Amino acid sequence: MADVLNPSESKAYDLAAIRQDFPVLSRTFYDKPLVYLDNGATTQKPKAVIDRIHRFYSEEYGTVRRGVYALSEGSTEAFAQTRETVKAFLNAAQSSEIVFTKGTTEAINLVAHSYGQPFIQAGDEVIVSAMEHHANIVPWQQVCLAKGATLKVIPMNERGELILEEYEKLLSPKTRVVAVNHVSNALGTINPIRRIIELAHQTGAVVFIDGAQGAPHLNVDVQALDCDFYAFSGHKIYGPTGVGVLYAKQAHLEAMVPYQTGGDMIETVTFEKTTFTQPPYKFEAGTPPIAQVVGLGAAIDYVNEVGLSAIAAHEHRLLKYATEQLNTVPGLSIIGTASMKAGLISFVLEAAHPLDIGTLLDHEAIAIRTGHHCAQPVMKRFNVPATARASFGMYNTFDEIDRLVAGLHKVIDMMG
Repeated sequence: MADVLNPSESKAYDLAAIRQDFPVLSRTFYDKPLVYLDNGATTQKPKAVIDRIHRFYSEEYGTVRRGVYALSEGSTEAFAQTRETVKAFLNAAQSSEIVFTKGTTEAINLVAHSYGQPFIQAGDEVIVSAMEHHANIVPWQQVCLAKGATLKVIPMNERGELILEEYEKLLSPKTRVVAVNHVSNALGTINPIRRIIELAHQTGAVVFIDGAQGAPHLNVDVQALDCDFYAFSGHKIYGPTGVGVLYAKQAHLEAMVPYQTGGDMIETVTFEKTTFTQPPYKFEAGTPPIAQVVGLGAAIDYVNEVGLSAIAAHEHRLLKYATEQLNTVPGLSIIGTASMKAGLISFVLEAAHPLDIGTLLDHEAIAIRTGHHCAQPVMKRFNVPATARASFGMYNTFDEIDRLVAGLHKVIDMMG
């Protein structure tokens, strides 16, 4: 099921071989081997992705859908193949439901503009959750301001879990859109999106799922979930930056207006009138990020080869071990203790500000994230200015968690 981690599904997991596939993991900083624990922000790239992009630029590059020569036709085929790869990855009904964007943020803005602006009216309501990334708050906030609609917020409890009873109370015939994340980037909470979608549909609302932290870690079946929109970013799933995916039901894409206009998304143009082509091209104006899309296809192929269930099981084991070990650190408090979590831990230390933690750990060659994680309402809810965040990927090890814990003890000693 898309919103459940099932460690029992894991297959044989060759961690040493996986680590060999990621060149950056052999680097040292301050004469110490790199420990990369900022996967929630962005993931490192396997050699298969790097080589695929290099080969594409070196031997295959041409514009797509515009040339009749061999290079262009080859690029067009590779570009189209990635759309098919993403369709299968999400189990979309058809490849025309897959729109390529710059990333999750652009996908959210696309839906807010192309669906929200035409279909949300004065007096309508949009629901987001208290644990959203700014990218899934601000676009809907702006639509509400422009249209005279109301933005409502699903509250969460002290563990960092959404309170579904309160969510049900917020839903009404005025609800037009429910926009929630699959997994919280600030807390690691895995939200019960199947139930959230089901309840929203009972009122006639559509549901947008921010899958930036979901798709890299959980099996996602958009047809089983019955979500209206789902988005994720390539760089968080071991692929390149500059490319993302918006899944949308075909009926929505056909009803939506273009987000951007220009070349390659039109059928006819005169000075009197323009007609637009069919989805997904209607939402892909201009020359697309061709090499990045091809690289995304290679990244998904790589993830599929390792096995997403196996990756999820490994990350679940890392999460369990890291939680146990971090709880032994004096003065450390974990922010976000939901019963269902992905491989991410936010924490604070009594002895040091998160910025100091991150800076001092860097001198131990340990890379973590510090700050509000573009989730200021979450920080306010837990009454902290910021947190330190360790987030795990397919290549992380138990030894790296031990190094993190040892590094935190050094931080305490230095700040004491």
